[in-house]
Amino acid sequence: MDAFEKVRTKLETQPQEEYEIINAEVKHGGFVYYQEGCCLVRSKDEEADNDNYEVLFNLEELKLDQPFIDCIRVAPDEKYVAAKIRTDDSEASTCIVIKLSDQPVMEASFPNVSSFEWVKDEEDEDVLFYTFQRNLRCHDVYRATFGENRRNERFYTEKDPSYFVFLYLTKDSRFLTINIMNKITSEVWLIDGQSPWDPPVLIQKRIYGVLYYIEHRDDELYILTNVGEPTEFKLMRTAADTPAIMNWDLFFTMKRNTKVVDLDMFKDHCVLFLKHSNLLYVNVIGLADDSVRSLKLPPWACGFIMDTNSDPKNCPFQLCSPIRPPKYYTYKFAEGKLFEETGHEDPITKTSRVLRLEAKSKDGKLVPMTVFHKTDSEDLQKKPLLVHVYGAYGMDLKMNFRPERRVLVDDGWILAYCHVRGGGELGLQWHADGRLTKKLNGLADLEACIEALHGQGFSQPSLTTLSAFSAGGVLAGALCNSSPELLRAVTLEAPFVDVLNTMLDKTMPLTVEEIEEWGNPSCDEKEKNYIKRYCPYQNIKPQHYPSIHITAYENDERVPLKGIVNYTEKLKEAIMEYSKSAGEAYQTPSVILDIQPGGSHVIEDSHKKITAQIKFLYEELGLDSTSVFENLKKYLKF
Repeated sequence: MDAFEKVRTKLETQPQEEYEIINAEVKHGGFVYYQEGCCLVRSKDEEADNDNYEVLFNLEELKLDQPFIDCIRVAPDEKYVAAKIRTDDSEASTCIVIKLSDQPVMEASFPNVSSFEWVKDEEDEDVLFYTFQRNLRCHDVYRATFGENRRNERFYTEKDPSYFVFLYLTKDSRFLTINIMNKITSEVWLIDGQSPWDPPVLIQKRIYGVLYYIEHRDDELYILTNVGEPTEFKLMRTAADTPAIMNWDLFFTMKRNTKVVDLDMFKDHCVLFLKHSNLLYVNVIGLADDSVRSLKLPPWACGFIMDTNSDPKNCPFQLCSPIRPPKYYTYKFAEGKLFEETGHEDPITKTSRVLRLEAKSKDGKLVPMTVFHKTDSEDLQKKPLLVHVYGAYGMDLKMNFRPERRVLVDDGWILAYCHVRGGGELGLQWHADGRLTKKLNGLADLEACIEALHGQGFSQPSLTTLSAFSAGGVLAGALCNSSPELLRAVTLEAPFVDVLNTMLDKTMPLTVEEIEEWGNPSCDEKEKNYIKRYCPYQNIKPQHYPSIHITAYENDERVPLKGIVNYTEKLKEAIMEYSKSAGEAYQTPSVILDIQPGGSHVIEDSHKKITAQIKFLYEELGLDSTSVFENLKKYLKF
């Protein structure tokens, strides 16, 4: 879904200022639509940075606790604007539709909306297509009109519970795509953006193991797909009126070990945002002459932030890293050059280093790592180390800017991001080599990374900590069981630590959908036994463990609290049993379960969570945390 699901996250870029995530923003016509305080507002484009704006809707009318706008879509003729509203303590969302007039008014409200897009029919009537999410599953597509011809009808229902549905409007608004996907297979239907009441057209019936996504330009479909050998993403194209797979022509292939992060389509160019061998690139393809220009981006950059852009002459985007706020870049097609934002240069560029390293796993695979530390650090072996890992679903480790990571580096910490198999950093095969009955590859990679870091003089076991969230808890928890001597302390957030019992429970909302990642222990004894080999809960035993801090959420539907509580209790029992035979001098590790209210899965910007985790790490390592909290106050609003 990285290829076409675009999420805009804007961050304040000046260092030593308050750090704040700014919510969704959309430019349409001559206006910018965004959230100001507790209101949905719009202002003229040239006045967007001023306080001269028009209030369209007050979110307080929804009577939600600290609501924020997650996504905005404006109808083609700006008669309506739709916005998805969420809160930090829940994954539930509400889509409101505002009629734009001299006195804007809420025309409709739909609960549990996931994705939504506007099109205009032959009668110039605005039609809103949206997907409805129930129990974390998204299977239904609706379409609605407003005003005198008000209607709301279910348009499509996916019958296979292992698939989910999301909507995407092609860059030129010519087609609305209905994307039906599971973890490794997809199917796309086209809705004509000029005749949205006509029956949709199937591009290609789902084929097991084949993923594809659609863009459109000049009556041609551009298809990003893994069909054929090698089974990595490649760009193909076909005429829009002959969309079936036998008509797809190969247009552009990626190098090996390449992850396609995103694709943006312009009138005369296609821009691919790539990660190759753990470095970022932009490939600009000239569609008139099939020319390709590959631009290697600055080595400090670890992630892209895509810009919702309607300017046909420029392709803007942002680059970021865990310790450096985003910086704007623009590729100008006319000049054929990449321009970077000028002005204040973040001092972190001179006070820190970023290293691209590799560790050799026990089967010989080279596993990439990204390491950050202060430039003037002496004797790195005596510095604290914080390791990050995920390794699931073909998703990259999160490498977006986090102020707490910045202050840790400023305070002398080493940060290491281990891009193990199961993640997507080196392409689709990298994911395939770390899922199902290859999940232990990810654990071997993580062990190899930490041992390589120690071997190259980065910290030591008594100063090494590990951080993971959600599915990353599988490998983190497994490492605590298999090689606890490598670690001093661990922080986990909403960790998936009871894989076997969760995958055996078909009443859980995501169990069927997750089978392609973890296996089906209910029907396959081989997969059941394999899960038992690495499942953190199943492998707890009386031994020494690192200290562990766990953040869980009371009503988390993705990783239910019950499994985390059971894991914590079993872990404490094993530690107590071991401590009885370890002697009086044994220092019993801490196990802390911090249960937060609410129904969200992971709350990235929770100041309470950030504070608790940093406090825990400093106390476990016996470090003075005074300066780190003083520095953190410069970024976070306490």
